[in-house]
Amino acid sequence: MVATTAPMPRVEELARSELETIPKDYVRPQEELKSIRDIFDEEKSIDEGPQLPTIDLEKIDSSDEETRKKCHEEVKKAAMEWGVMHLVNHGIPEELTSRVKAAGKEFFELPVEEKEKYANDQASGNVQGYGSKLANNASGQLEWEDYFFHCVLPEDKRDMSIWPNYPPDYIAATSEYAKQVRGLATKILSVLSIGLGLEQDRLEKEVCGTEDLILQMKINFYPKCPQPELALGVEAHTDVSALTFILHNMVPGLQVFYEGKWVTAKCVPNSIIMHIGDTIEILSNGRYKSILHRGLVNKDKVRISWAVFCEPDKDKIVLQPLPETVSEAEPPRFTPRTFAQHLKGELFRKTDSDGDGDGDGDGDGVDEKNMDGNKSSN
Repeated sequence: MVATTAPMPRVEELARSELETIPKDYVRPQEELKSIRDIFDEEKSIDEGPQLPTIDLEKIDSSDEETRKKCHEEVKKAAMEWGVMHLVNHGIPEELTSRVKAAGKEFFELPVEEKEKYANDQASGNVQGYGSKLANNASGQLEWEDYFFHCVLPEDKRDMSIWPNYPPDYIAATSEYAKQVRGLATKILSVLSIGLGLEQDRLEKEVCGTEDLILQMKINFYPKCPQPELALGVEAHTDVSALTFILHNMVPGLQVFYEGKWVTAKCVPNSIIMHIGDTIEILSNGRYKSILHRGLVNKDKVRISWAVFCEPDKDKIVLQPLPETVSEAEPPRFTPRTFAQHLKGELFRKTDSDGDGDGDGDGDGVDEKNMDGNKSSN
C-alpha cells in the first residue's frame, strides 16, 4: 500500500517525545473536563456503584430448556438495561484471543516508519489502514490514539494489500478470530430475536438482507499520556454497528454513560466486551440500548483494544423499527434511514423525545450521541 503523509505526528510519537504538556488540539472542551478523572482511581471505586453486567454464555445452547432460557434472559436483560456487557465462556479459545492480541501488540511495536507503509488516506475517504483520528468529530478535537482498521469478513471484501505482513501470525490469527466472532454474532442475534418474540433468525436476516454481515476490525492503540486529565482516547459516542465485540490488554479505560453518570468498566479476565449498536437499537425500536461510551487514557500504561464491528451493507438495508416492535402504545422512535445515511450522522440525534435522554445537564457534554460515522469503540 502506498503510504500517505500524516497531517501531524502520530500520537505514539508525541508520547515518546517526553513532552510535559499535550498540544491544545488534544485538550477536551471545558464542559467535559470535570468528568475526566484518573482511570486507576476510578477502577478502585468500581465496587461502590453500578457495574457492567457479566454474562456467562456457557449454557447459551444448553439442551435443557430452563437452563438455556435463563441464559437468554440474562443476555436480554443486559441488552435492555445497559446495552453493553462482559461475555465469559463465549466459546472463542483463549489461545486464539492471545494470538490476536500478541499480533496486534507486535504490529504497534514496529517503528512508526514501518507502520506508515500501511497508512490510510482519510482525506480521500480511505479509512482502512494505519491512522490517527482527524478533527472531524463532534467536538473538533483530536483523540489520544493511533489505530489500525480493516475489513476482516466476508473474505471477498477484504483488501489483503493492507494487512500487515509482520508479525507472521497476524493474518492467520486475525482471520480465524473473525470467523469465530461471526459465529458468536449469530448466537447473540438469535437470543436478541427471541427476546423480542421473533423467530430466532429474524434479526440476522434484517441486518444482513441478501448479503452477509460485514466485520471490520479496529485495533486501538492508546499511548501513555502526560496529562490524561485533559484528554480522551475516544470521545463519547455510540457504535453504529449491529454488535461490537472487544478484546483488550487488561488496562482499564472504557466508561459508559449509565443513569446520568460515567461508569468505569472493570477488567474481566478472558472476557469479550459486547456493545449493542445503533442498528439493533433502531430495529428493536429502542428496546435494546446502544449506550454512550468513551475511552480514558493514563500516564502509566499503554492500553490496546481490538474492536470488531458487525455491520450491515451500507446501502442495501433500510434501518427502521420492525413492525412487531411498534404499536399504538409504542410508536416508532426512529425514522427510516439507510445504514449509509446513519453513518453520516445526519438523521440520528438522541434526545429526550426519541430515547432515554443521554444528557441531563450535568456538564458532561453528552446531550447528543456522536454520530460522526467513524469506528471508535473502545
